[in-house]
Amino acid sequence: MKRMMICFCAIAIVTTLSACKCEEPQCPACNCPAEACQEAPAIAPKAPDQAAPQKADAPKAAAKETPAAERDLEGQKEVFDFMKKQKTYYLATVENDQPRVRPFGTVEIFEGNLYIQTGRKKNVSHQIEENGKIELCTFDGERWLRLAATAVADDRIEAQTHMLDAYPDLKKMYQPGDGNTVVYKLVDVTATFHSFGAEPRVIRF
Repeated sequence: MKRMMICFCAIAIVTTLSACKCEEPQCPACNCPAEACQEAPAIAPKAPDQAAPQKADAPKAAAKETPAAERDLEGQKEVFDFMKKQKTYYLATVENDQPRVRPFGTVEIFEGNLYIQTGRKKNVSHQIEENGKIELCTFDGERWLRLAATAVADDRIEAQTHMLDAYPDLKKMYQPGDGNTVVYKLVDVTATFHSFGAEPRVIRF
């Protein structure tokens, strides 16, 4: 009887091993280790993670200028005279997503273009360098002027000298070529005169 039980157990063990093609129970297909079992599907090695390519900063686009044939130079002179007469206008810039505005007083025409001036160390200059789109506004009690433009730095000594000669009081703080004085040429300008009871008048230069 004992001999028969031993034989039965031996047959059961041999049968179990014959169904499996490896030695250790792990594989879901035949309870064997997947890497040793012929019935397990091959596992493709995992490709190493690759760092995403860094996106290069896009170069700043050159400021668009109004074609010479479309520039209203008489209108530019009218805008200049209006700003000069008021002495103070309010210049708006953008800092990230926050608008910034402050009083300004400098404005000149140099080489046929409207110019403004400030100090390179000031926040307004940093904001213009980051985003040259500006707007300004001034009011004479009856009409108000709104002007949108792109401000482009002109680092020439001649441009700085022209501006400071027009505003000699500024020479106490600024000198041409001192590294702080900066003048901006306004390009792609749209200036609009408004008044109560009249249609807006648009000037481009």
